[in-house]
Amino acid sequence: MAKIVILGAGLTGLSTAYHLEKKGFFDYKIFEKESEIGGLCRSVFQDGFTFDYTGHLLHINNDYFKSFIKNTVGLGHFTIASRRSAIYSHDAYTEYPFQTNLFGLPENVVVECIEEFVKKPITTTKSYYEWVLHNFGAGFGKHFFFPYQQKIFSYNPKHLTSSWTGRFVPATTLKQIIRGALQKQSKKIGYNATFYYPKKGGTISWIKKIKEQILNTVNTNMCVNRLDCKNKRVHFTNGNSEPFETLVNTIPLDLFLQSLQESSQTNLQSASNKLLCASVINFNLGISRKNLSNKSWIYFPEKRFPFYRIGFPHTFSNNMTPKNNSSLYGEISYLHEQKKSVVNQAICSTKKLFGIQNNEIATQNIISIPHAYVIYNEWRDKNIGSIHQRLMEQNIYSIGRYGGWNYSSMQEAVLDGKQVVENILEKQTKQIKQKKKRENEAVLL
Repeated sequence: MAKIVILGAGLTGLSTAYHLEKKGFFDYKIFEKESEIGGLCRSVFQDGFTFDYTGHLLHINNDYFKSFIKNTVGLGHFTIASRRSAIYSHDAYTEYPFQTNLFGLPENVVVECIEEFVKKPITTTKSYYEWVLHNFGAGFGKHFFFPYQQKIFSYNPKHLTSSWTGRFVPATTLKQIIRGALQKQSKKIGYNATFYYPKKGGTISWIKKIKEQILNTVNTNMCVNRLDCKNKRVHFTNGNSEPFETLVNTIPLDLFLQSLQESSQTNLQSASNKLLCASVINFNLGISRKNLSNKSWIYFPEKRFPFYRIGFPHTFSNNMTPKNNSSLYGEISYLHEQKKSVVNQAICSTKKLFGIQNNEIATQNIISIPHAYVIYNEWRDKNIGSIHQRLMEQNIYSIGRYGGWNYSSMQEAVLDGKQVVENILEKQTKQIKQKKKRENEAVLL
């Protein structure tokens, strides 16, 4: 029996394993349902093209995370790129972020955004809708924030909370807005102004580098069927099972809760259907044309486009395509039912937008991502803390973007793995000390 069992060999699970071993702790096992590691940090290799599971760009603003990447992967594995992104609306390309780059938009849009920013109401910021009105005004909300978040989350902005925004939505001032309305701005702001990307091999290449630093075996093709909380045993769909003292879960929290076999007193399973998450259809095209676009990615807030973003992997690294070719990925979000017709519509819109002829499409790949964007609504914000607390009372730690049910980056995934190891080992050390203390007291008696 392993003292610690880790579910999921995506970035968070691998980080947990890595940090356990760095502490000299090897009494653990890690299980992955797929035949390969990586979770959503994976890549597809097809006809000479490399496609990631949507755009997975590495943003580093934490000293420990930077040293982790340096020690496990090596900074030389990456190129460091400056973001070349845009927003396409009103038949015009403008710079990102929208709230500081109005230059190029129709006059009435610019006037409305500035006017509404100046007279933005003092209101509560409980919902994302109210938060936008309070921080940016109705004009910015109308022309970007509301339609874009509706598309990416497939959820009404009035029912989203604002607790996810954090560093992901840059603030602005009237001075910045006016400057950005008068002329194109050269200074790039936001957490993703620069990014790291592998020179070769796509996102999975650096995930594999981390795996090479881990001595214990990753057990693949091990899909969780049920988890017996009382007897502390994980059962897998292939008939195998594994007992544990402590469990670290990185698989999606809703699926994990569904698998629980628990006492009537805990009843966490009932919470699974209240945790909402938008899914994504990721379509990828290999194009037999050089320099299809020089943009890193483009945002599409308007309803006339079914996708919310299109990115261009050939701009990340020239090894993502065969020589003199280009590539693109598009993302379509949905909350419940996937509609195949939307994919065809999206590809047609993409071809028209970039003037792509049928004979220029060298290859095509469609990836379905059931768990993509966690929905931050009132129920989630009110209950997520107590769900995690009740799991921890049973020595279960659910972490990462989906295990923790958060909107977070690859950097946070690694840091979550580090933090949970520190928490678990600290708890074990305290328990050992308490046990020795009790034994010593018993001897004295």
